[in-house]
This record gives sequence, C-alpha cells and structure tokens, in this order.
Amino acid sequence: MSSVADVSSRRAAPALGAFERYLTLWVALCIIAGVLLGQLMPAPFQALGRMNVAEVNIPVALLIWLMIVPMLLKVDFGALHRVAEQWRGIAVTVGVNWLVKPFSMALLGWLFVGWLFRPWLPANQIDSYIAGLILLAAAPCTAMVFVWSNLTDGEPNFTLTQVALNDTIMVFAFAPIVGLLLGLSAITVPWQTLLLSVGLYIVVPVVLAQILRRSVLSRAGLPGLNGLLARLQPISLVALLTTLVLLFGFQGEQIIDQPLIIALLAVPILIQVYLNSGLAYLLNRATGEAHCVAAPSALIGASNFFELAVAAAISIFGFSSGAALATVVGVLVEVPVMLSVVRIVLRTRGWYEHRDRALSA
Repeated sequence: MSSVADVSSRRAAPALGAFERYLTLWVALCIIAGVLLGQLMPAPFQALGRMNVAEVNIPVALLIWLMIVPMLLKVDFGALHRVAEQWRGIAVTVGVNWLVKPFSMALLGWLFVGWLFRPWLPANQIDSYIAGLILLAAAPCTAMVFVWSNLTDGEPNFTLTQVALNDTIMVFAFAPIVGLLLGLSAITVPWQTLLLSVGLYIVVPVVLAQILRRSVLSRAGLPGLNGLLARLQPISLVALLTTLVLLFGFQGEQIIDQPLIIALLAVPILIQVYLNSGLAYLLNRATGEAHCVAAPSALIGASNFFELAVAAAISIFGFSSGAALATVVGVLVEVPVMLSVVRIVLRTRGWYEHRDRALSA
C-alpha cells in the first residue's frame, strides 16, 4: 500500500493536458481538413501514397515513429522485477488484455459490422473494418495509461510495471493474435507485412526508446528525461494529427458518400471499452485487490495503443482501407470514453471498498 506522501504526490502530479483533453476535437478537425484537402488537392495525397518501399509508406513510417518513440520513452522495463508486488492486479490485467479483449472485439466486430450494420456499410470493406477493430484491440495502451491512472489516484508502481509487462508481451504476442483472428475472419493474412509492421512499429521503436532513455538518464537523470519528454510530446501529437489528415485525405470520398460509417464503427469500440474495463474492475474486487490497483487495471484493460493500431492498419491494408478508418475511429472516441470510465471508477470507490471496511469492522 502506498504511503500518504505517495498519495499526495500522485494527486499533485499533472493530469490531462489541454491538448490531450480536447483530442477528440482535434481529430474531428483533422477529419474535416483531410476530407477537404483530399477533394481539393488529390494529386499531393496520391504522390505521398506512392512513396513506398517494401509495402511501407515512408512518410507515414516517419510520422508514426515520431508518434510512438516518445510514448515508449516513458516505459521503464526495469520495473518488470516488481511484477509480484500486485500479482493479482497484474494477472487480471494481463488476462483481460490478451485473453479477452482481442477476442471480444473480434466477436463484436463480427456481430455489429459483419451482421447488424452490414446493410449500411460498403460491402467491399466489411472484412477490412473488422480487421481494423481487431488491430485496435490487440494493442494495449502505453502512454495514456499513465494519465488515466493519475486521474483515478492509481498506484504508480503498479501502472508502470503493468505497462512494461504489456509492452514486453506485445513484442511477441501481437502478430500471432492478430494473425489468428484475421484468419478466423476469413481474411488472408499477409504474414510478411504483418511481421514487418511488428518489427518497424514495435521492436525497433522499443529498442531505440530504451537506448535513448538510458542515455538521457545516465547524463541528466530524471529531470533531463522529463525535459526531453516535454519537448517531444508536442512533436508526437502533431505527427499523430498529420497522419490523420493524410489518412482522411484518402478516405474522404467514402466518408462523404456514407457519413454514418464512423458512428457505426464506434459502437463495437464503445461496448468493448465498457465490457473489458468492467470485467477487470470486478475481477480485481473479487480477488481482494485494492482500489488504487483496480482502477488503473480497469483502464489498462480497456484502452488501446491506437498509434500502433493505425500504423499496422496502414502498413498491412493501406491508407484507403476500412481497417485504417476503423483504427482512427478508436482515436476519435479514446479520450471521452476513457474519461467516462475514470468517472465511473471514482464514483464507485465507496462501493468497491465497502467489503474491506465491513471485514475490518
């Protein structure tokens, strides 16, 4: 259990920045800008789309590295030795992230996109939309989890350890799980491209980020690392938004023809968030874990590493694919839906801790 000083420091820590708080607005503006620019100036977008090497779009790859590397700089893989400290919360979160979330999202995708919403979606993109949802669910959140944990007064050591463990598992499990679920969806799995995406957007950024992290810490300590993160964070966000403008420049015609697509794709994503966060929250309570662990566990179990999902979708299926659009819908709903989960776990704290108070009475 954390000390009073630990709790006070967590409450004093910066939470959601102004830019992140209004991420949904910025994404909406990127949709509008991308659609308009794609219609008014199609030639530049087509030229960028042709800049490929080994099926990887070079401008997008550079933008995605600018997105991902700053996120991974926050992860301390040295925290893995603390896994046993909150083993129940760790076990719950790992189970939800890797044994429940990708499979539940695939099921929801098949149910809603493949069946219930099929009449309102372009028939040639149905499988691609489902693939994008699977990619989104198979990538557990990395950076934003620290924000959500802080907002719920979560145990910081647990959050750091869980993120480090999730990123380690992701290096090995992302491709097999995605490949399995895409195969079950009757989608031909481009294994070469999928493995290349894992190498480019998981393995290489993880290695580079850890080398840079250790170098900065050895020279300037934690203040130096925090200063570097403060300088890189705006670059990361601008890279994300630029990628979205490019993506919607290619998706513009489809969105203009069927503006309902984004709302329909958001439905399984929203259900998946509340389903998995609720499951993690209840399992932590059933196992007797403290609320300061259950809260970030619920949030880690529900949120996604959408930067990686967008990168993989573009790399595997292309800019103009339904998969790319589905992952971006995840970006669009990320902040408001996760803030609603934060409010739920905070408002139910008394109910969560009621059993512990009754037992100690």
